[in-house]
Amino acid sequence: MTSYLQDAVGDAAGQIEVAVEDGLATVTLTRPDKHNAISFAMWEAFARVMPALGADDDVDVVLLRGIPGGPFSAGADIAEFRDLRSDVESAERYGEAVTSGERAIIACAKPTIAAVEGFAIGGGTQIAAACDLRVCGESSRFAVTPSRLGIVYALPSTARLVETVGAAWARWILLTGDQIDAGTALRIGLVHEVVADDEVVARSEQIATTLASRARVSLVGAKALIARAAGGRLVEDDDVRAVYHASLASNEYAEGVAAFLDKRPADFRTARRT
Repeated sequence: MTSYLQDAVGDAAGQIEVAVEDGLATVTLTRPDKHNAISFAMWEAFARVMPALGADDDVDVVLLRGIPGGPFSAGADIAEFRDLRSDVESAERYGEAVTSGERAIIACAKPTIAAVEGFAIGGGTQIAAACDLRVCGESSRFAVTPSRLGIVYALPSTARLVETVGAAWARWILLTGDQIDAGTALRIGLVHEVVADDEVVARSEQIATTLASRARVSLVGAKALIARAAGGRLVEDDDVRAVYHASLASNEYAEGVAAFLDKRPADFRTARRT
């Protein structure tokens, strides 16, 4: 792990591992003894790691996963709650860390993929939903469980869930706290693909390879405009026009047009570096 990533992981060392190879950054949750429960330190690390990867020109796509074979995550580390959520003030501080970590995943400039092996409960579903694309195994299970803990799910997290599955299914998920299976997750839009349990990571990496072959300026622009549209911001203001201009002025646009006319695959990575 490079020094900037070691600094970003910080106190979550041993709980999160980050590796970058051939444009793919893989963020792995590594707490098998805790079923990859997400600690306070991990939430804080997400808030640092994701912007760092987004700013790294060598990173095309970010893949989030659990330990090989799963689980993805059992959710927040409840064992910490007595110490870190012991009163209103500390609970608010904990919630701010969760929100910052989740927002960092959502706001990452690069495409993000959640490779969900096994179950993703509570914060595990929250992290998966924060990613742009989600692949899970046939035996995967999902749940968001604040109603089992006497917690109110934060508004930004609720908004992301509503954006992902719609208000009707967000009500079901949050009010019941029950687990849903992979087939239901696919049907309601919580995941994009369901594959055999032993194919989750391979399929996710295949999708990452596809994304890495696309024009980065298009991917970054699409993420920005989708976020605006999902938030109901439909006016083409100066920020939107800047996204358009960045595309038209880019070497990737010139390469894309030239490749189309030459009837060859576009080499956007080389174009970005010229």
